[in-house]
Amino acid sequence: MMGGKQAKLAVHRGGVISPLLANIYLDAFDQFMKERGHRIVRYADDILILCSSKSAAYNALKQAGRYLEEELLLTVNREKTHVCRSWQGVKFLGVSIYSGYTQIQQVKLNGFKAKVRTLTRRSSPNLIDVIDELNPVLAGFAMYYRIANCKGVLADLARWVRRRIRAIQMKLWKKPTRLHRRLRQLGYTGEFKAIKMNSWANAASPLGSLCTTEQPSPQGIMVV
Repeated sequence: MMGGKQAKLAVHRGGVISPLLANIYLDAFDQFMKERGHRIVRYADDILILCSSKSAAYNALKQAGRYLEEELLLTVNREKTHVCRSWQGVKFLGVSIYSGYTQIQQVKLNGFKAKVRTLTRRSSPNLIDVIDELNPVLAGFAMYYRIANCKGVLADLARWVRRRIRAIQMKLWKKPTRLHRRLRQLGYTGEFKAIKMNSWANAASPLGSLCTTEQPSPQGIMVV
């Protein structure tokens, strides 16, 4: 008791230990559902129940809600809890699961691109610092969503990220002669046109694209 009131113990939402504690506390729920023949997938407090029919799904939802609220004294989020068919796409842990494939949710792609934009502003004074900050974001996103059918999506994102990196480098070079020097270092010969170095469009031009080698740098990003 504290000040005449019963103290409440809680774990900070998003804390490192909260998924572990959720797994421990919700193990009883897992066993309850399995005993009744339900197939479930759960990560911390995100729960997916797989059913063969609409009526079975509503029955499972009813049983799960009753157990969570009455036995475990938890509150079920009614806005996020619903029944849907696999052909419509089941949203779970950042992906949409369909009958024959899985894709990254658009909101997650938008969030990733927003974060990359923040890290790759063309006003950045040091490209190495940008790469150092960008690498963990790229690696984490690719590793988390590698289970999805996203080879094409990741390839498009990689091209977009490389273009943003090139845009920074070209602006730092300021003059096209620096770009031409780099191209000759890479073995390209002939005369090169002078292009505007702080142009986003020119970062995707043939001249700008040639300055990206196929060998990764020590930082793990394509050298520009």
